[in-house]
Amino acid sequence: MTNKDALLYTKEHEWLSIDGDVATVGITEYAADKLGDVVYVDLPKVGSQTVYMKICGEIESTKSVGELYAPVNGEVVEINDAVTNSPELINQDALGAGWLIKIRFTELPQLLSHAEYAALTDEG
Repeated sequence: MTNKDALLYTKEHEWLSIDGDVATVGITEYAADKLGDVVYVDLPKVGSQTVYMKICGEIESTKSVGELYAPVNGEVVEINDAVTNSPELINQDALGAGWLIKIRFTELPQLLSHAEYAALTDEG
């Protein structure tokens, strides 16, 4: 389990773990719970460019389809093949094994702390 306080968040329910100039991106437990059982994930291709807050993928569940928004401008350097093959990982471990993509970015936009995100979702 990842330390939630060490992550950054977007208002669209993505989390980021920063390592140098690469952000590992996933959806929050809150978003995974709201989606329900995830059955399919459509992720951007490695090498594709992401644009801040533009849709870069989809997450389908038995209840609905959710968009994955790019939390940074950059280049996709890795996707989580395990999630593509077993989308239920997102429900089982949203902040760990259920990560989605890694993006090499040039600068970080203003993102939320865990406390700010928790206040936004009333999860505090």
